[in-house]
Formats: sequence, structure tokens, C-alpha cells
Amino acid sequence: MSIHIIIDGYNLIRQSSFFSPIDRRDMQLGRETLTETLAAYKRIKGHKITVVFDGAQAPSFFQSRDQIKGIKVKFSRSGESADSVIKRMAAREKEKALVVSSDLDVMNFAAFAGCATITALKFEEKIAMATYMDVNGIERENEGGWVPTTKKKGPRRRLSKKQRKSRIKIQKL
Repeated sequence: MSIHIIIDGYNLIRQSSFFSPIDRRDMQLGRETLTETLAAYKRIKGHKITVVFDGAQAPSFFQSRDQIKGIKVKFSRSGESADSVIKRMAAREKEKALVVSSDLDVMNFAAFAGCATITALKFEEKIAMATYMDVNGIERENEGGWVPTTKKKGPRRRLSKKQRKSRIKIQKL
């Protein structure tokens, strides 16, 4: 099952210690750097990725939606926020999507719609780890297999079905 990752672009850029200094120097360069990084992540993981930016700060030559190196880039229309575009996409995609944002309003709406959610900083860590493991040729051990143990796990420790599905999506990042 492929996951559609919907990213609040400026939220991720401004929360990041890597992208934020680049964005402060040149906003277009910050968007391009994010797109390049996500394209490299897409080559490693193969997930469908859409980045949504506020259209008020869009360059004039961009369409309201564009595709750069396999990453869909959307700008909201004038008078519309990126948050409303993300919410609309989350409502349409439901459990097929994972929403990346640190905005609580967006995260709560997406979770209510059935999407998995992850904060911008956690997602940045996942990207960095995937890139590091790809560059160094490291493969994970015990990837999804059964590990023998005597530790007992009863039903009282089991997460809800919704939480288990969300955890599975996040582990695929």
C-alpha cells in the first residue's frame, strides 16, 4: 500500500533547522531545497508526495499546481490558505494519506478525517534517517519479522485500531 504524504510546505521549512536559514535568505531557494530533498526521499521510499504552499507568496511563473522531479507542488489560490487546501486533500484521501504539519488545527482535522499525522520535525528526522541509511547502505534488521520473546503483552496494552494503522504508516516512512 502506497502512502500519499501531504506536506504543509512553509510549516516544514520554518520548523526545520536545515531549511529555515535557507528560507530566510531566499524564499524561492528554500522551496527548491525542500523539493530537492523530498525528491531524493521519494527515490528511496517511493511514496506519493504533495507539498502545499500558501499562494500569496507564490512565484508568478508557477501554476497553482506543478510537478517537480516527481513531487507535486501546489500553491493555494488567492484568498485561500494552504491549511484549507491540506484539509480538503485530507478529507478526500482519508486513510490513504499521511499529513505532515505542526499546525494543531490541521493535524486534528486530518486525524478526524482518518489520516495519519506526523509533526514537521519528526518527518524531517525520518527524511534524514532514510537518506543516511541509503547513502551508507545500511539495512534495518528485524524489519517487520517476529522476534521471539517471553515478555507478555495483553490486550490492555494494545493500541486502538486507528492508532495501529497510523503507526504502520509512520513506520513506512
